[in-house]
Amino acid sequence: MSTETHAPLSLATEVDPRLLEVLVCPVTHGPLTYDRVAGELVSKGAKLAYPIRDGVPIMLPEEARALD
Repeated sequence: MSTETHAPLSLATEVDPRLLEVLVCPVTHGPLTYDRVAGELVSKGAKLAYPIRDGVPIMLPEEARALD
């Protein structure tokens, strides 16, 4: 029986803050907000959430999740 304890895995994805300052939505060219918990960059104007994978924002509209 193992007595090891493991810290829970975090769902948060970290992105360089300097990168967040210069990125804009590729559809609207408007600002993005960072949703740290979901690991996404959100464009309220385009109603899209762009995923962040391994710390790299995937800024392709076809990869984005549509928002309600």
